[in-house]
Amino acid sequence: MQTFTKGYRGLSLIMVVNSDRIFTVGTMVAGLLAGAFLGSSLLGH
Repeated sequence: MQTFTKGYRGLSLIMVVNSDRIFTVGTMVAGLLAGAFLGSSLLGH
């Protein structure tokens, strides 16, 4: 149980440190998907 708790705290720390990178990648993916959706809607494919 102690190993699980330490691993969880380590994972939580990584998520906090890299949260801005995760947000940036998520925003880029959302923008690309929105652009693909708009492009396919406007072109009628």
